[in-house]
Amino acid sequence: MDFLLQAFLFFMPAGVANFSPMFASRIPYLHKLNAPMDFGKSYRGKRIFGANKTWRGFISGALMGGATSLLVSYLFVPNSSNAWYTFLIGVVLGVGALTGDAVESFFKRQRSIAPSKSWFPFDQIDYIIGGLLFVYPLAPIPFILMGGILILYFGLHLLFSYLAYLIGFKKSPI
Repeated sequence: MDFLLQAFLFFMPAGVANFSPMFASRIPYLHKLNAPMDFGKSYRGKRIFGANKTWRGFISGALMGGATSLLVSYLFVPNSSNAWYTFLIGVVLGVGALTGDAVESFFKRQRSIAPSKSWFPFDQIDYIIGGLLFVYPLAPIPFILMGGILILYFGLHLLFSYLAYLIGFKKSPI
């Protein structure tokens, strides 16, 4: 049980960052940042990331990753002393998760898969792989923990995607 809890808590900032853009899009004040990350550019006649990957989502996700990391540290790590490092780990997890999602979006566009269509299992693991790759230089975790994170967050992604679909935040359940 400790292993699953450790995997869950360590990667939570990336999971929160991955879902943050969906909520940030509903905050009117943040509409100023609603610029596409690919600046509307195309590669081989197709948008690089597409209109759904915005700076608003990327920035809000990275900051929510950092905030989540601080909250997890405060609640579960007694006498945690380096708040800036903790925040940095969360931001890096968030940036990695969102970069992984953007890279997967690039490949989806190149394969002519619509943004609302699922590309299973890549839609579910892109942020996990991105987050783990980005954070590893700062926090080299054991590969067994990486495997646990991959399995746990793959399942959680399916669950939360379905819940987001049920409450109207997503157009498809997966």
